[in-house]
Amino acid sequence: MNQVSQSGVVSSWLYAFWKFSRPHTIIGTSLSVLGLYLITVAVGNSNSSTVPIFYSLFPAFAAWIACLCGNIYIVGLNQLEDVAIDKINKPHLPLASGEFSRRTGQFIVAATGILALLLAWLDGPFLFGMVGMSLAIGTAYSLPPIRLKQFPFWAAFCIFSVRGAIVNLGLFLHFSWVLEQNRSIPITVWVLTLFILVFTFAIAIFKDIPDMEGDLQYNIKTFSIQLGKQAVFNLALWVLTACYAGMVLIGLLRLAKVNFGFLVITHLLVLGWMWWRTRKVDLQDKTAIARFYQFIWKLFFLEYLIFPIACILA
Repeated sequence: MNQVSQSGVVSSWLYAFWKFSRPHTIIGTSLSVLGLYLITVAVGNSNSSTVPIFYSLFPAFAAWIACLCGNIYIVGLNQLEDVAIDKINKPHLPLASGEFSRRTGQFIVAATGILALLLAWLDGPFLFGMVGMSLAIGTAYSLPPIRLKQFPFWAAFCIFSVRGAIVNLGLFLHFSWVLEQNRSIPITVWVLTLFILVFTFAIAIFKDIPDMEGDLQYNIKTFSIQLGKQAVFNLALWVLTACYAGMVLIGLLRLAKVNFGFLVITHLLVLGWMWWRTRKVDLQDKTAIARFYQFIWKLFFLEYLIFPIACILA
Protein backbone atom coordinates (compact mmCIF):
# COMPACT_ATOMS: atom_id res chain seq x y z
CA MET A 1 0.00 0.00 0.00
CA ASN A 2 2.87 2.36 0.81
CA GLN A 3 4.35 1.87 -2.65
CA VAL A 4 0.97 2.59 -4.23
CA SER A 5 0.60 5.68 -2.06
CA GLN A 6 4.11 6.92 -2.90
CA SER A 7 3.48 6.29 -6.58
CA GLY A 8 0.32 8.40 -6.36
CA VAL A 9 2.18 11.22 -4.64
CA VAL A 10 4.92 11.18 -7.28
CA SER A 11 2.45 11.14 -10.19
CA SER A 12 0.45 13.98 -8.61
CA TRP A 13 3.61 16.03 -8.16
CA LEU A 14 4.70 15.40 -11.75
CA TYR A 15 1.27 16.39 -13.05
CA ALA A 16 1.42 19.58 -11.00
CA PHE A 17 4.91 20.25 -12.37
CA TRP A 18 3.59 19.73 -15.91
CA LYS A 19 0.90 22.34 -15.27
CA PHE A 20 3.47 24.65 -13.66
CA SER A 21 5.61 24.46 -16.81
CA ARG A 22 2.61 25.63 -18.95
CA PRO A 23 2.49 22.76 -21.49
CA HIS A 24 1.58 24.88 -24.52
CA THR A 25 4.76 26.92 -24.06
CA ILE A 26 6.84 23.75 -23.60
CA ILE A 27 5.48 22.33 -26.86
CA GLY A 28 6.13 25.64 -28.64
CA THR A 29 9.70 25.79 -27.37
CA SER A 30 10.38 22.16 -28.34
CA LEU A 31 9.06 22.64 -31.86
CA SER A 32 11.02 25.86 -32.32
CA VAL A 33 14.26 24.05 -31.43
CA LEU A 34 13.44 21.17 -33.78
CA GLY A 35 12.25 23.49 -36.55
CA LEU A 36 15.32 25.73 -36.47
CA TYR A 37 17.62 22.72 -36.41
CA LEU A 38 15.96 21.29 -39.53
CA ILE A 39 16.01 24.66 -41.27
CA THR A 40 19.70 25.13 -40.46
CA VAL A 41 20.50 21.72 -41.94
CA ALA A 42 18.30 22.40 -44.99
CA VAL A 43 19.82 25.78 -45.85
CA GLY A 44 23.38 24.81 -44.90
CA ASN A 45 26.16 25.77 -47.29
CA SER A 46 28.94 23.60 -48.66
CA ASN A 47 30.88 23.82 -45.40
CA SER A 48 28.20 21.79 -43.63
CA SER A 49 29.86 18.59 -44.80
CA THR A 50 32.81 19.24 -42.50
CA VAL A 51 30.76 18.08 -39.52
CA PRO A 52 28.65 14.91 -39.80
CA ILE A 53 25.07 15.76 -38.89
CA PHE A 54 24.82 13.06 -36.21
CA TYR A 55 27.68 14.72 -34.29
CA SER A 56 25.45 17.75 -33.84
CA LEU A 57 22.57 15.78 -32.32
CA PHE A 58 23.93 15.93 -28.77
CA PRO A 59 24.43 19.73 -28.87
CA ALA A 60 20.91 19.99 -30.35
CA PHE A 61 19.57 17.90 -27.46
CA ALA A 62 21.49 20.03 -24.97
CA ALA A 63 20.07 23.18 -26.59
CA TRP A 64 16.57 21.73 -26.25
CA ILE A 65 17.06 21.00 -22.52
CA ALA A 66 18.54 24.48 -21.93
CA CYS A 67 15.59 26.09 -23.70
CA LEU A 68 13.08 23.99 -21.74
CA CYS A 69 14.72 25.01 -18.46
CA GLY A 70 14.65 28.65 -19.53
CA ASN A 71 10.99 28.28 -20.49
CA ILE A 72 10.08 26.85 -17.07
CA TYR A 73 12.05 29.62 -15.33
CA ILE A 74 10.15 32.35 -17.19
CA VAL A 75 6.64 30.93 -16.79
CA GLY A 76 7.38 29.84 -13.21
CA LEU A 77 8.59 33.29 -12.17
CA ASN A 78 5.43 34.77 -13.65
CA GLN A 79 3.32 32.41 -11.55
CA LEU A 80 5.26 33.25 -8.39
CA GLU A 81 4.48 36.94 -8.87
CA ASP A 82 0.86 36.39 -9.94
CA VAL A 83 -0.54 33.99 -7.34
CA ALA A 84 -3.37 36.32 -6.30
CA ILE A 85 -4.29 37.11 -9.93
CA ASP A 86 -4.11 33.44 -10.94
CA LYS A 87 -6.54 32.50 -8.16
CA ILE A 88 -9.08 34.45 -10.23
CA ASN A 89 -7.88 33.90 -13.80
CA LYS A 90 -6.17 30.48 -13.66
CA PRO A 91 -7.12 28.71 -10.41
CA HIS A 92 -5.94 25.37 -11.80
CA LEU A 93 -2.27 26.38 -11.71
CA PRO A 94 -0.30 24.67 -8.90
CA LEU A 95 0.62 27.77 -6.87
CA ALA A 96 -2.87 29.24 -7.13
CA SER A 97 -4.52 25.92 -6.22
CA GLY A 98 -2.11 25.12 -3.39
CA GLU A 99 -0.66 21.99 -5.03
CA PHE A 100 2.76 23.65 -4.81
CA SER A 101 3.97 25.76 -1.92
CA ARG A 102 5.64 29.07 -2.67
CA ARG A 103 8.96 27.58 -1.56
CA THR A 104 8.58 24.70 -4.04
CA GLY A 105 7.88 27.19 -6.82
CA GLN A 106 10.90 29.27 -5.85
CA PHE A 107 13.14 26.18 -5.83
CA ILE A 108 11.95 25.07 -9.29
CA VAL A 109 12.42 28.56 -10.75
CA ALA A 110 15.91 28.98 -9.26
CA ALA A 111 17.03 25.48 -10.29
CA THR A 112 15.78 25.73 -13.87
CA GLY A 113 17.19 29.23 -14.31
CA ILE A 114 20.65 28.16 -13.17
CA LEU A 115 20.53 24.95 -15.21
CA ALA A 116 19.43 26.83 -18.34
CA LEU A 117 22.39 29.22 -18.12
CA LEU A 118 24.87 26.47 -17.25
CA LEU A 119 23.82 24.19 -20.12
CA ALA A 120 23.77 27.09 -22.57
CA TRP A 121 27.24 28.21 -21.47
CA LEU A 122 28.59 24.68 -21.95
CA ASP A 123 26.91 24.32 -25.36
CA GLY A 124 28.19 27.45 -27.06
CA PRO A 125 28.32 31.28 -27.08
CA PHE A 126 25.28 31.85 -29.33
CA LEU A 127 23.04 29.62 -27.22
CA PHE A 128 24.31 31.27 -24.03
CA GLY A 129 23.57 34.71 -25.44
CA MET A 130 20.08 33.64 -26.56
CA VAL A 131 19.18 32.01 -23.25
CA GLY A 132 20.69 34.86 -21.22
CA MET A 133 18.72 37.53 -23.10
CA SER A 134 15.51 35.49 -22.90
CA LEU A 135 15.84 35.03 -19.13
CA ALA A 136 16.67 38.70 -18.61
CA ILE A 137 13.58 39.81 -20.54
CA GLY A 138 11.43 37.19 -18.83
CA THR A 139 12.62 38.45 -15.44
CA ALA A 140 11.88 42.06 -16.34
CA TYR A 141 8.43 40.98 -17.58
CA SER A 142 7.33 39.54 -14.23
CA LEU A 143 9.52 40.79 -11.40
CA PRO A 144 8.98 44.07 -9.52
CA PRO A 145 9.93 46.85 -9.55
CA ILE A 146 10.21 46.75 -13.37
CA ARG A 147 7.33 44.29 -13.99
CA LEU A 148 6.82 45.16 -17.65
CA LYS A 149 3.63 43.09 -17.85
CA GLN A 150 1.84 46.08 -16.26
CA PHE A 151 2.26 48.03 -19.51
CA PRO A 152 0.47 46.72 -22.64
CA PHE A 153 3.13 47.70 -25.17
CA TRP A 154 6.09 46.43 -23.15
CA ALA A 155 4.27 43.24 -22.17
CA ALA A 156 3.65 42.43 -25.83
CA PHE A 157 7.21 43.50 -26.73
CA CYS A 158 8.69 41.03 -24.22
CA ILE A 159 6.73 38.12 -25.64
CA PHE A 160 7.23 38.72 -29.35
CA SER A 161 10.86 39.80 -29.03
CA VAL A 162 11.80 36.55 -27.26
CA ARG A 163 9.58 34.12 -29.20
CA GLY A 164 9.96 35.97 -32.48
CA ALA A 165 13.47 37.37 -32.83
CA ILE A 166 15.76 36.12 -30.07
CA VAL A 167 14.79 32.43 -30.18
CA ASN A 168 14.74 32.05 -33.97
CA LEU A 169 17.89 34.00 -34.77
CA GLY A 170 19.74 32.70 -31.71
CA LEU A 171 18.96 29.05 -32.44
CA PHE A 172 19.91 29.40 -36.11
CA LEU A 173 23.24 31.00 -35.19
CA HIS A 174 23.85 28.32 -32.56
CA PHE A 175 23.13 25.42 -34.90
CA SER A 176 25.17 27.04 -37.67
CA TRP A 177 28.06 27.29 -35.22
CA VAL A 178 27.62 23.63 -34.18
CA LEU A 179 27.52 22.49 -37.83
CA GLU A 180 30.42 24.80 -38.77
CA GLN A 181 28.35 26.56 -41.40
CA ASN A 182 28.47 30.12 -42.68
CA ARG A 183 26.78 32.11 -39.93
CA SER A 184 25.26 34.80 -42.13
CA ILE A 185 21.49 34.63 -41.68
CA PRO A 186 19.74 33.73 -44.97
CA ILE A 187 16.48 35.26 -46.18
CA THR A 188 14.69 31.99 -45.35
CA VAL A 189 15.38 32.40 -41.63
CA TRP A 190 14.46 36.09 -41.75
CA VAL A 191 11.11 35.16 -43.32
CA LEU A 192 10.29 32.71 -40.52
CA THR A 193 11.51 35.17 -37.89
CA LEU A 194 9.27 37.95 -39.20
CA PHE A 195 6.29 35.58 -39.38
CA ILE A 196 6.79 34.40 -35.78
CA LEU A 197 7.50 37.94 -34.60
CA VAL A 198 4.15 39.20 -35.87
CA PHE A 199 2.34 35.98 -34.92
CA THR A 200 3.49 36.19 -31.30
CA PHE A 201 2.27 39.77 -31.14
CA ALA A 202 -1.20 38.35 -31.83
CA ILE A 203 -0.67 35.75 -29.09
CA ALA A 204 0.53 38.44 -26.69
CA ILE A 205 -2.57 40.60 -27.08
CA PHE A 206 -5.06 37.72 -27.32
CA LYS A 207 -3.88 35.91 -24.18
CA ASP A 208 -5.31 38.62 -21.92
CA ILE A 209 -8.89 38.44 -23.24
CA PRO A 210 -9.95 35.56 -20.94
CA ASP A 211 -8.03 37.10 -17.99
CA MET A 212 -9.74 40.49 -17.86
CA GLU A 213 -11.43 39.92 -14.50
CA GLY A 214 -8.25 39.34 -12.52
CA ASP A 215 -6.18 41.86 -14.48
CA LEU A 216 -8.77 44.57 -13.88
CA GLN A 217 -8.91 43.84 -10.16
CA TYR A 218 -5.12 44.03 -9.81
CA ASN A 219 -4.64 47.00 -12.15
CA ILE A 220 -2.85 45.14 -14.95
CA LYS A 221 -3.59 47.44 -17.89
CA THR A 222 -3.80 45.09 -20.85
CA PHE A 223 -4.97 45.98 -24.35
CA SER A 224 -8.14 43.96 -23.65
CA ILE A 225 -9.03 46.26 -20.77
CA GLN A 226 -8.09 49.45 -22.59
CA LEU A 227 -9.64 48.63 -26.00
CA GLY A 228 -12.26 46.00 -25.19
CA LYS A 229 -12.27 42.29 -25.95
CA GLN A 230 -14.00 42.59 -29.34
CA ALA A 231 -11.46 45.10 -30.65
CA VAL A 232 -8.51 42.98 -29.47
CA PHE A 233 -10.09 39.81 -30.87
CA ASN A 234 -10.52 41.45 -34.28
CA LEU A 235 -7.02 42.93 -34.20
CA ALA A 236 -5.48 39.54 -33.39
CA LEU A 237 -7.38 37.89 -36.25
CA TRP A 238 -6.24 40.45 -38.80
CA VAL A 239 -2.66 40.30 -37.56
CA LEU A 240 -2.70 36.52 -38.02
CA THR A 241 -4.30 36.94 -41.43
CA ALA A 242 -1.48 39.30 -42.41
CA CYS A 243 1.04 36.64 -41.31
CA TYR A 244 -0.45 33.97 -43.55
CA ALA A 245 -1.05 36.34 -46.45
CA GLY A 246 2.60 37.40 -46.18
CA MET A 247 3.76 33.79 -46.39
CA VAL A 248 1.57 33.23 -49.45
CA LEU A 249 3.09 36.33 -51.04
CA ILE A 250 6.61 35.08 -50.24
CA GLY A 251 5.74 31.85 -52.02
CA LEU A 252 4.18 33.51 -55.05
CA LEU A 253 7.13 35.89 -55.46
CA ARG A 254 9.66 33.12 -54.73
CA LEU A 255 11.60 35.26 -52.29
CA ALA A 256 13.06 32.47 -50.14
CA LYS A 257 14.66 29.08 -50.61
CA VAL A 258 11.53 27.00 -49.99
CA ASN A 259 9.14 24.75 -51.90
CA PHE A 260 6.81 27.50 -53.16
CA GLY A 261 3.80 25.33 -53.99
CA PHE A 262 3.86 23.63 -50.59
CA LEU A 263 4.26 26.98 -48.80
CA VAL A 264 1.35 28.66 -50.61
CA ILE A 265 -1.12 25.77 -50.38
CA THR A 266 -0.49 24.98 -46.70
CA HIS A 267 -0.77 28.59 -45.58
CA LEU A 268 -3.97 29.17 -47.53
CA LEU A 269 -5.46 26.04 -45.95
CA VAL A 270 -4.46 27.08 -42.44
CA LEU A 271 -5.78 30.61 -42.99
CA GLY A 272 -9.14 29.23 -44.10
CA TRP A 273 -9.21 26.86 -41.12
CA MET A 274 -8.57 29.75 -38.73
CA TRP A 275 -11.42 31.87 -40.08
CA TRP A 276 -13.74 28.87 -40.03
CA ARG A 277 -12.95 28.37 -36.34
CA THR A 278 -13.83 31.99 -35.50
CA ARG A 279 -17.51 31.17 -36.08
CA LYS A 280 -17.53 29.15 -32.86
CA VAL A 281 -16.09 31.87 -30.63
CA ASP A 282 -18.51 33.55 -28.22
CA LEU A 283 -16.68 36.45 -26.58
CA GLN A 284 -19.10 36.28 -23.65
CA ASP A 285 -17.98 32.72 -22.94
CA LYS A 286 -14.62 32.62 -21.18
CA THR A 287 -14.21 28.91 -21.97
CA ALA A 288 -14.78 29.49 -25.69
CA ILE A 289 -12.20 32.30 -25.69
CA ALA A 290 -9.67 30.11 -23.88
CA ARG A 291 -10.24 27.29 -26.40
CA PHE A 292 -9.62 29.62 -29.32
CA TYR A 293 -6.47 30.92 -27.61
CA GLN A 294 -5.20 27.34 -27.39
CA PHE A 295 -6.13 26.92 -31.06
CA ILE A 296 -3.91 29.90 -31.92
CA TRP A 297 -1.07 28.16 -30.10
CA LYS A 298 -1.72 25.05 -32.21
CA LEU A 299 -1.31 27.20 -35.33
CA PHE A 300 1.96 28.44 -33.83
CA PHE A 301 3.09 24.83 -33.35
CA LEU A 302 2.05 23.97 -36.90
CA GLU A 303 4.23 26.69 -38.44
CA TYR A 304 7.34 25.09 -36.96
CA LEU A 305 6.40 21.94 -38.88
CA ILE A 306 5.18 23.49 -42.13
CA PHE A 307 8.04 25.92 -42.72
CA PRO A 308 10.92 23.47 -42.09
CA ILE A 309 9.24 20.94 -44.41
CA ALA A 310 8.99 23.66 -47.08
CA CYS A 311 12.74 24.26 -46.64
CA ILE A 312 13.58 20.56 -46.81
CA LEU A 313 11.46 20.11 -49.96
CA ALA A 314 13.13 23.06 -51.72
